[in-house]
Amino acid sequence: MTKTIAFTAAPLLVTVYAGCRSLDGLDGERGPGPAWTTGHLAFLAALILFVPVFLELRRLAGRGLFATATAVVGLVGAVCSMAQISIDIVVGALAADHEAMREMWADVQSVPGVNLVVYTVAPVLLFLGLLVMFCQLALARAVPVWRAVAVVLAVLVSLLGLDALPAVGLLLGAGLAPFPGRGTAPATAHS
Repeated sequence: MTKTIAFTAAPLLVTVYAGCRSLDGLDGERGPGPAWTTGHLAFLAALILFVPVFLELRRLAGRGLFATATAVVGLVGAVCSMAQISIDIVVGALAADHEAMREMWADVQSVPGVNLVVYTVAPVLLFLGLLVMFCQLALARAVPVWRAVAVVLAVLVSLLGLDALPAVGLLLGAGLAPFPGRGTAPATAHS
């Protein structure tokens, strides 16, 4: 039951973040404020829920070396994204205005390695892990091809930037929810 919730709630919370982000930008700037904080908390919850998602995907893929490595890549991306979102939440809570937020981010990103690990390269690993895992599952017929296509499209659309997150959340929702439960045999999951 918990896995079903994770597969449904993670993409839904990505979409909630996207909606809050759109609302937050109506005044021409994003953050600080309630929409900023709410959206980021929703996204943080989504990232946390991707942990059981990756563990279940690994199980469906047979728990082999490739499935394990792919799950680890995705989980590293999720953890780095959690760090980014956590920083954004703290900056939003401490800053009096958008200019103060910019100054705090400059300080954080000036720490060697932080920009690379937390803001640019490593968070992409979450999407890379999802893409590879779903392609592997589709090739093994553990999930229907349409699920893999939806996830691949979500990853490709994510490359368009944060403004594309509503579509990313909806495509992830199509690929992940409702997802086969523990009792579903992989061979029957694609019918």
